[in-house]
Amino acid sequence: MSGAIRYLMCPPDYYEVDYVINPWMVGNVRRSSRERALQQWQALYSHLSQRAEVKLIQPVPGWPDMVFTANAGLILGSTVVLSRFYHPERQGEQPHFKAWFEEQGYTVYELPPALVFEGAGDALLDRAGRWLWAGYGFRSMLESHPYLAKWLGIEVLSLRLVDERFYHLDTCFCPLSEGYLLYYPPAFDTYSNRLIEMRVPPEKRIPVQEVDAIHFACNAVDVNGTILVNRVSPELEATLQERGFVVVQTELTEFLKAGGAAKCLTLRLDETVAPQTDPVATVLSRTVILQGHLVDSDLLTRAVDCIVDNGGSFQILKFQLGEKRQSTSTVELAVSAPTEETLDTILSALIEQGARLSEETQQDARLERVEKAGVAPDDFYVTTIYPTQVRVAGQWIPVQRQRMDGVIVVKGSDCNGKTQFSAYCTLIRDLQVGDAVVCGVEGIRTVRQASKERSSQEFTFMGSGVSSERRVEILVEQIAWELRQIKERGGKTVVVAGPVVIHTGGGSHLATLIREGYVQALLGGNAIAVHDLEQNLYGTSLGVDLSRGTPVKGGHKHHLKTINLIRKYGSIQAAVEAGVITGGVFYECIRAQVPFSLAGSIRDDGPLPDTEMDLIKAQQDYARLLQGADMVLMLSSMLHSIGAGNMTPAGVKLICVDINPAVVTKLADRGSLESVGIVTDVGLFLSLLVQQLARLGQVYKRPEPALAAH
Repeated sequence: MSGAIRYLMCPPDYYEVDYVINPWMVGNVRRSSRERALQQWQALYSHLSQRAEVKLIQPVPGWPDMVFTANAGLILGSTVVLSRFYHPERQGEQPHFKAWFEEQGYTVYELPPALVFEGAGDALLDRAGRWLWAGYGFRSMLESHPYLAKWLGIEVLSLRLVDERFYHLDTCFCPLSEGYLLYYPPAFDTYSNRLIEMRVPPEKRIPVQEVDAIHFACNAVDVNGTILVNRVSPELEATLQERGFVVVQTELTEFLKAGGAAKCLTLRLDETVAPQTDPVATVLSRTVILQGHLVDSDLLTRAVDCIVDNGGSFQILKFQLGEKRQSTSTVELAVSAPTEETLDTILSALIEQGARLSEETQQDARLERVEKAGVAPDDFYVTTIYPTQVRVAGQWIPVQRQRMDGVIVVKGSDCNGKTQFSAYCTLIRDLQVGDAVVCGVEGIRTVRQASKERSSQEFTFMGSGVSSERRVEILVEQIAWELRQIKERGGKTVVVAGPVVIHTGGGSHLATLIREGYVQALLGGNAIAVHDLEQNLYGTSLGVDLSRGTPVKGGHKHHLKTINLIRKYGSIQAAVEAGVITGGVFYECIRAQVPFSLAGSIRDDGPLPDTEMDLIKAQQDYARLLQGADMVLMLSSMLHSIGAGNMTPAGVKLICVDINPAVVTKLADRGSLESVGIVTDVGLFLSLLVQQLARLGQVYKRPEPALAAH
């Protein structure tokens, strides 16, 4: 049968589910029947022998998965790339397969020991021999793909697997004759599905549903248009028959218990490559370095998850573990990705976590000029809250005005005949024609706090998270202590507050903090000011008597009357100076000369004359008042708090207080080590805070001014 299609199979003499290395094995250990397995294997062998030449390799005791010969290696012509298994449970198969290949006269290539590649289970040839589809994500490593391209002389297309049930490419992907493709799209990430769609025209793609995928319909053997498969639905069988295929279903349920079926049990020995095929694999790689408390802080775990979740792969090149608890650790990672876009996404995320590119390959930051005002170059770098440096002319320059979601502009100025460079963050809308904007990820590094330990003089609770209500009193004590420290050293505390502060009875407590010098700026919207002023004028908030908690007859008009009154005087300050407003939050701001900024929205009534309805101007004013802040207290205002948080660099302590856990989680998730969320009633929080400051001897209460009658 010279010229006949040839396959390799291994009898299941020692087959059994002895361990768990994939989801299909869970619950099936010692539950397989060798007798039924042999019967099912013999049936497949018989079907295949009628259509092709089948060679056998002798099974070896102790290696039950040797029956899955697809994983022995990948063959093209007279060349084989030997598998290097991921799990120790299969690594003992390698020398037996190698010996068989060498006996048959194949040229055997072996990958470096650090690389995992599981043969034709993760590498499937386009049936026309034009390219090789190669899977990665669970077993085989992306870094093996360039070796396949080089040794086999073929273009390699990398596909990332994302469903652990389909841990090998051949479990969910089957190239068929005449350019058809049988596959399960949800097993792949978005990029891989797009790549498949680019290479295989719609009329040639046969996507399967989950009901077929879990019966391994894609783990099939196509022999000149006859498809040998475990099981397919009547609908899929009809579809295949319409395309001209003959479907032969042969039960392989015993092998499904180990995560394999028809394709897994066979290895094609006579694969060939189409002429004029380019040996290329678009796998890009960069080396990054992480330093800090990698284990204690989960930084290494988060970095690795970031690489994998974004479609990349990695190898640990060096790992130096700190010898003492206070010592930092260093790890050097080789990060690989199938495209430049994917690699840039991964590197950007790692840089945000404090990683830096290897100095050996580090280059100056790439700068591109702005061609249209308010429009950044396509590949601009997006800034974070963390202190950032950019490399210009071989020197690392600190970036000024650090903030989230901005761009970095580099300026050069002449100084005694030499050019001095500076860099600063700005918003896209503020870019001017000719500005040099940092693009890509080259020449950028963020400076993250390396030490896990904190000084006893710092917030011990500040650990970026959400604190439960039972800890409120403990946290209030620590916040009060920190507020006292900030005040004594002449620091700056900014409060971002929503109208709930007034509704919950916290207005008088916030007014006390302002009066006693604990607040240096107040940010909010139109609503908090209106409700605060309404309470002073009428004793209500949105028409509700706060002392009794009941609606006041005609009270629904109070907020509009308040707005109208302030508009009559022209500003809140003018109303205070006229004696119309005699107490409350904004009264104390005017008296203590504490600046405030009110950002308007589409829902505002009036609004007050002090409310800035130009959104861009309001953002600029917020940013101005946040400059130099040591602490930001965010009190029940999700919209304004998130906006302020995006403008605040790392190093500023953020306390977000809200009864809704989702609000505090949003702020805690921004990644700052100095932020904490407290789930509680904001009125209760402010009451406790003022009480604790009083215990510290810092607040001396005086009677609140009587409510003015209007």
